[in-house]
Amino acid sequence: MPGSNVGYIRVSSKDQNLERQRKEMEKMEIDKIFEDKQSGKDFNRPGYQDLKKYLREGDVLYIHSLDRFGRNREEIAREWREINKDMGVDIVVLDNKDILDTRKYKDSLGNFVAELVLYILSFQAEQERNAIRKRQREGIDIALAAGKAYGRPKMEIDEVFLETYNKWRSHEITAVQAFKALGMSKSTFYKRVREYEAKKPVTS
Repeated sequence: MPGSNVGYIRVSSKDQNLERQRKEMEKMEIDKIFEDKQSGKDFNRPGYQDLKKYLREGDVLYIHSLDRFGRNREEIAREWREINKDMGVDIVVLDNKDILDTRKYKDSLGNFVAELVLYILSFQAEQERNAIRKRQREGIDIALAAGKAYGRPKMEIDEVFLETYNKWRSHEITAVQAFKALGMSKSTFYKRVREYEAKKPVTS
């Protein structure tokens, strides 16, 4: 009995669109598609883990491109061998299907060629990910050098804070009333108190 045609598609973030990959899958008469909107840095992705639980011997797994499968060279090779060799599932990479189609290469020479191409392409995917991370880091460093702040903006100790602080210290209001009035969490309020009191001039 022939197995199922199963597809796996992925984009790196929730605001990216899977439609182009999905349309490519539809051309292959896919029975079921699994998807992730998550980084390819590792294989701990909900859609991918569900895919592995679904796959059975004799199935064919279709992937749009190797970098959609993953971005870590060693993990790509490990997952590929587990699915193909251990689980008995053939794999087809659509944008390299002339070579990366395990249905075509069952002899030792074919396997060697496919493994070599897999290594090269997975290495490229890993290098591209590293290059993206490097560009992001360089962009942050440039912005920091230009005086731009990253992360959540720090709340200043202003007149509103001081008025609320003084009321709290004089027991006119409770701490809960104070940090709610300032729109702060409990931890942020006490952090600001510590910052202010550390800089507060000592009166004789």
